[in-house]
Amino acid sequence: MQLIEVFQSNDYKITFATACAKTDNAFNLESIGVFQKTIALNSSSFDDFIKELNPNVVLFDRFMTEEQFGWRVAEQCPNALRILDTEDLHCLRKGRQLAFKDGKPFSKAYLFNDVAKREIASIYRSDLSLIISEAEMEILKNDFKLDEVLLVYLPFMLDEISENDIKNLPKFDEREHFVTIGNFLHEPNYNAILYLKQTIWPLIKEQLPNAELHVYGAYASQKVNQLHNEKQGFLIKGFAQDVNEVMQQVKVCLASIQFGAGLKGKLVDAMKNGTPSVMTSIAAEGMFGNYQPSVFIEDSPELFAKKAIEIYNNKSIWSSKQQSGFDIINARFNKTDFQKKFIECLDSAIEQLNKKRLNNFTGQMLQHHTLQSTKFMSKWIEEKNSN
Repeated sequence: MQLIEVFQSNDYKITFATACAKTDNAFNLESIGVFQKTIALNSSSFDDFIKELNPNVVLFDRFMTEEQFGWRVAEQCPNALRILDTEDLHCLRKGRQLAFKDGKPFSKAYLFNDVAKREIASIYRSDLSLIISEAEMEILKNDFKLDEVLLVYLPFMLDEISENDIKNLPKFDEREHFVTIGNFLHEPNYNAILYLKQTIWPLIKEQLPNAELHVYGAYASQKVNQLHNEKQGFLIKGFAQDVNEVMQQVKVCLASIQFGAGLKGKLVDAMKNGTPSVMTSIAAEGMFGNYQPSVFIEDSPELFAKKAIEIYNNKSIWSSKQQSGFDIINARFNKTDFQKKFIECLDSAIEQLNKKRLNNFTGQMLQHHTLQSTKFMSKWIEEKNSN
């Protein structure tokens, strides 16, 4: 949505094409003037669609989409700037998940996994790749040796929080309970909820017997709903219709993420709504830069619970962390600054597209081989499906 806003503010006409089925929770893009188009996987019908559309810029949401459609765009619209929105580094999250399951320290042996081979190839094939975290920028440059000219640091782009916004938020004494939030289909989120349920929440509940943990997220399956326990104050609430309303009702947000990547939207939502957080170092990665964290960061379950109890009970600490959250949002994720930098980078890439591609031989090489292998695999699937 933030990327759509950037393009619209610079007079781009936007077409949103997706192979995914639309759910009831999906935002109605046509209400803001964005045309929506349903496309099919492994179908030459996309070729006709994209050739007729003839876009100046094509943005792929995650590397899997670039794998499926990138070669078709390159064939039909060779002069279109191709941008990969990584969202977060999938290979980093996968590597950390593998290390976590093995009970071993994360290392290059885990980072250089099969997902990395696909994702890094996708970055090379693209003219620009959007990277949401400074930590991930460093990993791409230092571990994968990617040229910085292929990468654009583009974190969340947020409105400034004004004094008036702050004044209208519920105060410490008007709030109660804890919250955690996240899509239940996302493995790091489900793991974090299990970790809370089994290890951290009992320690908090022992000291705060009247407190509740409200667990929000889309796609709550039976295994998620089975975690609901009113006696323990562990309440599965399901999909949050309004995340701001949810965050403003509670005192503290808990983010017990043990593996993952990118910036955590739940933490931004908490800071915007004046809700201090307690989180793991993985959850905090890329969020604070050189600024003093606006949260407590603890990886030990005992210390995590201790800090959660402390911030829940202490109005002075709570207020201090709340103000730090507002300062972080305004200093690190200022919408105006990043929108301007992104458009400047975009205009420059369009203007120097041929030179940019000429200097990226690895990308040319990968595009050549992908055009052969992916193209004929897709054509085989299409032919198979038609018989």
